[in-house]
Parts: sequence; structure tokens; C-alpha cells
Amino acid sequence: MVRDDLDRDHAYSVGANHDEAHGVEIRKMVWKVTALLTAITIVEVLTGAFVKQFTDGTANSIWPFIKWSFIVLTLVKAGYIVLKFMHLGDETKSFKYVLLTPYFIFMAYLIFILLTESSYWNTILFP
Repeated sequence: MVRDDLDRDHAYSVGANHDEAHGVEIRKMVWKVTALLTAITIVEVLTGAFVKQFTDGTANSIWPFIKWSFIVLTLVKAGYIVLKFMHLGDETKSFKYVLLTPYFIFMAYLIFILLTESSYWNTILFP
């Protein structure tokens, strides 16, 4: 099918920056990112499933570490997605810090509020 919206003399401009080698490299990067994010998610799910199943009175002391590991792994996944798919990984180090530092401070603040309020309501509802 011939596209009628392109000038025949300038049709090269549509694919000027994309050759097959570049496409192979991009697909390889996407598969690596997908594999890494899948592996982290599998670790999270298996940890949550098995640690929560086998908790008893003595094993509950490990649960705060499990919660924090979920939070850290989720932030790692979010940061990795931003670096790879939003092309922040191609920028300079100072620009990365300018963009990511407020994000991590805001996330830490939200996590702090979440944990503080949940423990507050836990002490009120279950004295």
C-alpha cells in the first residue's frame, strides 16, 4: 500500500534514524528490562506468599523486613522503568539527580505517612 501523505522525494525521512541493527538493539533492551522486572516481581510474590503463609508467633519479627523489602523493590522497579523506558538513563548524572531526588524524597514521605498513620490506627482500633 502506497502512502499518499508522503512526498516521494522525501520518503527517506520517515525511517532515516531507524535501521534493522538499531531495532534489534532496542528489542534486546526491552527483553532484558522485561526479564529483570519479571524476576523482581517473582521474588516479591514468592516472598509474600511463603513468608506470610508460614508465620507464627516467633516468625512475625521478620515481617517488617519483608514489608520494607517490598517497598525498596517497588522503588527499584519504578526507577528502572523511568531510566530505561523514559530514556532518563541517557541523560547526564546531574540531570538524573535533579529529577529522581525529589521523586525519592516524595516517595519516602508518602511511605512515612502511610506507616505512621497505619500504626496510629492500629493502636486505636486494637489496644
